[in-house]
Amino acid sequence: MNQFVSIQPEALDKNPFQLIGKDWMLVTAQANGKANTMTASWGGLGVMWGKNVAYVVIRPQRYTKTFIDASDRFSLTFYDESFKKELGYLGKVSGRDEDKIAKAGLTLTHEGETPYFEEANLALVCKKLYAQEFKPECFIETELDGKWYPNKDYHVLYVVEVEKVLVKA
Repeated sequence: MNQFVSIQPEALDKNPFQLIGKDWMLVTAQANGKANTMTASWGGLGVMWGKNVAYVVIRPQRYTKTFIDASDRFSLTFYDESFKKELGYLGKVSGRDEDKIAKAGLTLTHEGETPYFEEANLALVCKKLYAQEFKPECFIETELDGKWYPNKDYHVLYVVEVEKVLVKA
C-alpha cells in the first residue's frame, strides 16, 4: 500500500544539512531486476541548469555504484531517528555479500521503475544529469585530498534532477 503523496520540490520544508549530514539517506538504484542501496551522508539539494537538483558522491568500490551507473534514475530516501541502526548497517555491509535490504527489514517499492522504501518518510525520485570523478588537481584546499582520499579512491559526483518528491501521508 502506497502511503506517500507527491509534493512540489519547493514545498519541501526540511533542512538539507540535517537530512543528509546528520540523519543520513539511502541511495537506491535498480538494474536487471535487482535493487541495491547504500547509506550516504554527503550530498546536497539546490538549483542548477534551471532544474531542482540533488547531488551525491559515491566511491568507485561501492557496489551500489554499479546500479547507479546502469540506471537512468535512482532514489534518495530519508528516515526518522528510529532507523539509525538500519542505516548504519546498510552503510557497512555490501549487497555483493548478502541481501542486506531484506536483513535490514526494509520494504522495497517503486515509483515507476525507480526503487525506494516504504519505511522512509521522504523519497526523492531522481534522474541522472551529470557525473564526474573528483580529481586531485581540482582541490583548491589541497589538505582535503590527503585527508579524505589516502587511497586515491575518488568519489564520483552525480548531479541529478529531482523529478518527484514523495512524503509520507
